[in-house]
Amino acid sequence: MTTAAQGAYYTGEYRNVFKELGYEEKTIQAKLERTWAELINGDPDVRIYYPMGDDMGYFLDTGNTDVRTEGMSYGMMMAVQMNDKDIFDRLWKFSKTFMQHTEGKYKDYFAWHCKTDGTRLSQGPAPDGEEFYAMALFFASSRWGDGPEPFDYSVQAKAILRACVHQGEQGEGDPMWDPATKLIKFIPESPFSDPSYHLPHFYELFAERADEQDRAFWREAASASRAYLHTACHPVTGLSPEYANFDGTPAEPQRHGDYRHFFSDAYRVAANIGLDWEWFRADPWQIGQSNRLQHFFRGIEVSDYRRYTIDGQPFDEPALHPIGLLATNAMATLAADGPDAEHFVRLFWNTPLRDGVRRYYDNCLYFFSLLALSGQYRIYK
Repeated sequence: MTTAAQGAYYTGEYRNVFKELGYEEKTIQAKLERTWAELINGDPDVRIYYPMGDDMGYFLDTGNTDVRTEGMSYGMMMAVQMNDKDIFDRLWKFSKTFMQHTEGKYKDYFAWHCKTDGTRLSQGPAPDGEEFYAMALFFASSRWGDGPEPFDYSVQAKAILRACVHQGEQGEGDPMWDPATKLIKFIPESPFSDPSYHLPHFYELFAERADEQDRAFWREAASASRAYLHTACHPVTGLSPEYANFDGTPAEPQRHGDYRHFFSDAYRVAANIGLDWEWFRADPWQIGQSNRLQHFFRGIEVSDYRRYTIDGQPFDEPALHPIGLLATNAMATLAADGPDAEHFVRLFWNTPLRDGVRRYYDNCLYFFSLLALSGQYRIYK
């Protein structure tokens, strides 16, 4: 990473891609605010947030009728970006009360999913939740200041990251990052990764805010993740598998399925690369990668999106989350400079939130893309 990169981290300036394409600023802001309102308190077939009592709430995975650390931490990141402290604190209190372990091999990790009443469905964690929780909490600390426990945001974030790096050193448990490669694992016990979990732009910021003893680790993790994505993404199509080994090759089929291919998890890779470029501009490879991915999808209608091998062969299996995939293809524009970028941004702008049973994942990715392309997915220092 060099200061010559001139990403938003250095300049404080964020691209408003919609404005670049001629949309009026007040129209963009109105769309952003309206979409947030729809997710929080919109029609029953669109909303994904539900209050619980006087001071808690949750994002519901509508397709599985459960509450996941993925959605809870995503919701917190969305809320801090929207300056919505009430929703942020409600999501965090639910997470802290029902999902975070207080002892044992998962201490300070979060049970990855639970029922809407808080009853845990599994005890194990999913590391993408922990990294989003930590980053959202740091941003909350910067934007609103730390309050009394559990709203001492920066203290909570540091505790999560401390466990992610050091769990198991003094007893039972496993860290969430592989100590040898500095790569995030799929779960703490797994010998492989998930390319969509790799957020080097978060790790750069963790290197400034985590415990001082771990800051060098997070700098190394940022570099390792950027290099990893070079190998996990196909050199022609830009597609990546859902699960991949630490060398970037697709992971072998698991007992719960075959994740060697491009499907739901993998959609997030394009969004993550786009945001890393917007914030840090540390890896010029990300430009070509984003162009390749957009070129692959340019001739495919959203209604025809499918599961694909990473070299681009379609399965006779439609995408479960086509609106989410469109959203991430559009968010890739933050890094892309090819002829397909405008197409995806305009198509995304003209596409509404998804409704119905499967809406949760699509609409999370949709809102992140809306934030990013309007210049509102920001670093709070």
